Amino acid sequence: MLARKSIIPEEYVLARIAAENLRKPRIRDRPRKARFIAKNGACNLAHKNIREQGRFLQDIFTTLVDLKWRHTLVIFTMSFLCSWLLFAMMWWLVAFAHGDMDPSTESTMNSTKWTPCVTCVRSFTSAFLFSIEVQVTIGFGGRMMTEECPLAITVLILQNIVGLIINAVMLGCIFMKTAQAHRRAETLIFSRQAVIAVRNGKLCFMFRVGDLRKSMIISASVRIQVVRKTTTPEGEVIPIHQVDIPVDNPIESNNIFLVAPLIICHVIDKRSPLYDISAADLALQDLELIVILEGVVETTGITTQARTSYIAEEILWGHRFVPIVTEEEGVYSVDYSKFGNTVKVAAPRCSARELDEKPSILIQTLQKSELSHQNSLRKRNSMRRNNSIRRSNSMRRTNPSLIVPKVQFITPEGSQSASET
Repeated sequence: MLARKSIIPEEYVLARIAAENLRKPRIRDRPRKARFIAKNGACNLAHKNIREQGRFLQDIFTTLVDLKWRHTLVIFTMSFLCSWLLFAMMWWLVAFAHGDMDPSTESTMNSTKWTPCVTCVRSFTSAFLFSIEVQVTIGFGGRMMTEECPLAITVLILQNIVGLIINAVMLGCIFMKTAQAHRRAETLIFSRQAVIAVRNGKLCFMFRVGDLRKSMIISASVRIQVVRKTTTPEGEVIPIHQVDIPVDNPIESNNIFLVAPLIICHVIDKRSPLYDISAADLALQDLELIVILEGVVETTGITTQARTSYIAEEILWGHRFVPIVTEEEGVYSVDYSKFGNTVKVAAPRCSARELDEKPSILIQTLQKSELSHQNSLRKRNSMRRNNSIRRSNSMRRTNPSLIVPKVQFITPEGSQSASET
């Protein structure tokens, strides 16, 4: 509500409102960058304005495998129906040309030794049924081909060849769709968040990966790429600039034995794109770290690939994953309910470059964390001691039998003294 002019001048009121607005921090939400790889591994990419659509038909098998299930089932059904109808028309034409469709031929068959091309084919419906029997080799026995027409034998051979090709292609497509590599990748899981903490005196970027199935992934390897928008010194803008970063693995082949969930570690050193990023700068970075896990499925021998990504908001600085593998009665047990749980640990807030230039920062951080840990232990012990004292006092007040009575002692001099024991 504005003040009246007679009490407060209008110029003073406007100046005060402007000063209050200047003091208030204005927080502008930064527009979220579109992810290149979604959390479930799907590529967030749309192909537009493709002029040469015929290239997809040149690789028809891959095109059929990449189609959606509803489209595949429609093509599967229509391919058989069309082939049956096509050859039914051919069988009908063969029978019509030979005169099997003429009603007078039935009496001729009974009186003379006249033989049709296909027995019991006198309409298009019977020709369609015979076409189905030939292609799927049902053979009910009511309709059969004779040696009367060489053209009919040719049509029979042609239909068998076409039927075998259709069966091989369509059944192969369905098998490949059911056994695709990304189906196995559904049971390969990544932690929802990544962490940055100190390991062996170095800042490290870490995440956890696990396999839910007992059948293992053979020759599994992990790759990490940083995707960001960069500009070259010449002024060229690269919207998706991919940079490979090394993974800390003692094995030279970079293969991992994924029998239990593992924590994959990347040491932030001079080769890392995260070398100059501190904890304060991390939230302002427009980058995305893509994780790719590749391996061979043990049961099928098919190469599979699982993917995920981490943006700046999903990286926790100064956290560490809690252990989830324990030994119980001679068996290693994995608790997947704590798969993505982290705990806060001491970590310097500076960048890895500053940590290499000033190693004393790490020592000071560890000393401060140790002092704070000791102080917290002292406070916890003192609180427990105070609570136990208060509990004992409250029990004495509530239970009169615990109150010790006063006892009088008589000295040899005859004086009495009262004392409480």
